[in-house]
Amino acid sequence: MERVLVSSCLLGRPVRYDGRAKTSSSRILARWRAEGRLVPFCPELAGGLGVPRSPAELRDGRVVTVDGQDVTDAFTLGAELALAAARNAGVRVAVLKEGSPSCGSGRIADGTFSGGGGIPGAGVTTALLRAHGIAVFNEDQFEAADALLHD
Repeated sequence: MERVLVSSCLLGRPVRYDGRAKTSSSRILARWRAEGRLVPFCPELAGGLGVPRSPAELRDGRVVTVDGQDVTDAFTLGAELALAAARNAGVRVAVLKEGSPSCGSGRIADGTFSGGGGIPGAGVTTALLRAHGIAVFNEDQFEAADALLHD
């Protein structure tokens, strides 16, 4: 059975910067869980960041926190570990949290910490996974991800 890399926060784990989860109620995700397909992963925790942690955004090719700390190395390590986990599990499909500087797949924050709607772009982990041929979807695209699994 083909496995799927999924952001841990979508599975109800309180791993986000603010100590919360962003639990998805997707019926497809529930089915994948029942089938044993899931490879839960949080690149930010894997990269050594704690919970809670300062909000971070991508700015000029770097990841910085709201207080100006450069955390690019932690985000890069987390992305590399996500890729390793995906490869070890034979993953070719991932569903990651939109808007995240790690996991965003179509939209990320604009780097100003203004809380606006974001800008087009991909997070550090998403970019690395895609560069290695893994299709990355967000939490509003479970149907598309599921269709790809069954192609």
